[in-house]
Amino acid sequence: MNKSQKFFLISIAFIILTIIIASFFYTYPTTTDDGKLKIVASFYPLTFFAQQIGGEEVSVKQIIPNNIEAHNWQPTFADILALEEADVIIYNGASLDHWFEEDILPIIDPTSKIIVKTTDGLQLLETETENGESTHENEESFDPHTWISPYLAKQQAEKIYQALVQFNPSQVDYYSIRWQNLRTRFEELDNSYINELSTKHKEEIFVAHSAFAYLADRYGFIQHGVIGISADEQPSASKYANLVTMMAEDETYVVFVDPVYPNESAQTLKNELNRLTGHDVMILKLYFMLGDMDGLDYFGQQEKNLKNLSIGLDAK
Repeated sequence: MNKSQKFFLISIAFIILTIIIASFFYTYPTTTDDGKLKIVASFYPLTFFAQQIGGEEVSVKQIIPNNIEAHNWQPTFADILALEEADVIIYNGASLDHWFEEDILPIIDPTSKIIVKTTDGLQLLETETENGESTHENEESFDPHTWISPYLAKQQAEKIYQALVQFNPSQVDYYSIRWQNLRTRFEELDNSYINELSTKHKEEIFVAHSAFAYLADRYGFIQHGVIGISADEQPSASKYANLVTMMAEDETYVVFVDPVYPNESAQTLKNELNRLTGHDVMILKLYFMLGDMDGLDYFGQQEKNLKNLSIGLDAK
């Protein structure tokens, strides 16, 4: 156990003690002062979905700030208190927000609230080892980036809708109308991906971070990443060399990067491919949808992703 882990465990113990003491003096309300349902979501996509469905009838707090790496986030004391007070708690699962299941669920009172793991029941893709073999050991063996696929994101949003109706059935008509509108947007986006990428002339994309497996699986292409699922990975020189060779052989001159992360790896691919082939190389954005960015919300970023994928896959 390292120093940071020890510090975190001590902090959790302190928080537990504080909550126990506070419970003797304070009764948490089940709604906000204005009567709105209190929702806590782990990160931006789930917050966005909850707001779209709940509208004026809900108050949504987001734990992980916009455009922050989600895998290694650690909650604050205020976050844990908000989770304790919530009516509905929403998280991704599939090891993305693993700290929630490992550190938060054991210390909050689950009574009088609904906890939604939005990847439950979804067809998750297994991650691969360096030699391409699948892993099967536990949930950490699966790719957590489900919300990047509009097809799977719709299923995640539906679980949120069901939770809101379950907790507050008196608002079923209000939630249902808003859910139908959101579902239609997902379905239209999914159909746009299918139709526009059906004309593609290339089958592979090259990305800085391998977070687009669900898009690739749904819409029929292959991703090759400088780094894998973990953003902490340090790529080797041989990895760069192999990718540059593949791109040159495929005559692919587009590299994708998410603007949340540094673009050094994408820039390295661009420079090496240009040096090898003399061809101009573009770096295009593929958003992770971790927060509003470039004036675009979740759906705006999805639509921009489709436009850039159409360029990278040479879809006419």
